[in-house]
Amino acid sequence: MTDTATNAARSTGRNETEEERADRMWVELLQEIRVAQTGVQILFGFLLTVVFTPRYAGLQDADKVIYIVTVVLGACATGALIGPVSLHRLVSGRRVKPQTVQVASRLTFVGLILLLATMTSSLLLILRVATHDAFVPWLVAGVVSWYALCWFVLPLWTRRRYTTD
Repeated sequence: MTDTATNAARSTGRNETEEERADRMWVELLQEIRVAQTGVQILFGFLLTVVFTPRYAGLQDADKVIYIVTVVLGACATGALIGPVSLHRLVSGRRVKPQTVQVASRLTFVGLILLLATMTSSLLLILRVATHDAFVPWLVAGVVSWYALCWFVLPLWTRRRYTTD
């Protein structure tokens, strides 16, 4: 085994080359993107239809602004989560898979942040329209906290707790 392969096996706990590791990580990343992408595309598709409903005209100006921000965030999330596919297609065969995985991973993370923002503003809009109670911001804050716990805090805690040197 070469020094690079030995170092890769030692650092990952697997007997794989850098290219094999990149291939595995790419497949794992694609599976993750499929889950997030499906959710953002369904949400974005739903958001696009709202403006064409009769109720849209009766929304308060603040709710229309929230709607516009939500649609823009959804479009940006969709772009970030589809970006890795385009990236892979444009660099495929150029022998840059490890770098591609790294860039695609960052795009996916940005997509998740944008998805969080999209879901937050969607929830805010829906609850504002459904009820004009003062507890809406608190309810949205609670749900966003739950998302942050599930999506970021728990994974980061797991990473720190169980990663060995």
